[in-house]
Amino acid sequence: MRLHLHLLSDSTGETLEAIAKAGIAQFDGVETIKHFWPMVRSEGHLDRVMGEILQRPGLIIYTLVNSDVRRTLEQRCQVAGLPHVAALDPVTEALQRLLGQEAKAKPGRQHTLDAAYFARVDAIQFTIAHDDGIAPEDWEEADIVLAGVSRCSKTPTSIYLANRGYKVANIPLVVESPPPPILYSLKKPLVVGLTTSPDRLIQIRRNRLLSLNQVTETAYVDQEAVAGELAFARRIFADKGWPVIDVTRRSIEETAAAIINLLTSHGMEPRP
Repeated sequence: MRLHLHLLSDSTGETLEAIAKAGIAQFDGVETIKHFWPMVRSEGHLDRVMGEILQRPGLIIYTLVNSDVRRTLEQRCQVAGLPHVAALDPVTEALQRLLGQEAKAKPGRQHTLDAAYFARVDAIQFTIAHDDGIAPEDWEEADIVLAGVSRCSKTPTSIYLANRGYKVANIPLVVESPPPPILYSLKKPLVVGLTTSPDRLIQIRRNRLLSLNQVTETAYVDQEAVAGELAFARRIFADKGWPVIDVTRRSIEETAAAIINLLTSHGMEPRP
């Protein structure tokens, strides 16, 4: 089945994209063609968008706070027989009832350049500058330090956490090159070990070598060598008592969520 999905927003559309992705993930056999219509804040702009939508009709999911633009969209959808969903209405209405106040009709309020925004930018810059074992002298400033063998999702997990506002450093554990001693004396950061299954790790490494047009039969993907690397890392994790997360069957988002839960249990407030 092919579905045209029109995501219409008066802001960047990031919220709609996340909602649509979560919804579509619950269905099999659907070819989804997404059309993004951000920053729709006038009826003139809406007219142009509707012209495009009518050429490729489908489900319209929208977040519009301007009552005139919203009313026009809903009327035109009803006339054309187009299914349409106001994505945030149930949440906003529930909050209004509970809080006893009207929602602010301002688009993109979640993107305000406040202190949390700049803290997130700072976290991203820190994380990029401390990828793959770089600048260990700064690791004490991190919120999280991820340790693990090569290709066990340290970097993508670090970047995801940085986008949530956490300063993250990561270090590869290599049998032939022990980590710097400072790793074992950190006080502020939560150090988390990442591990995975040998078969999964070999598959990822082999794909990496293929993408680089390199020889795929090396110690880097040898079963015994890989098992030895993982055992080496596990011994370090056990000796230091660090929490360990097996990423074999976890997405980056799931791994990050588990790390944030560990932070919370260690007394750190979740970042907005």
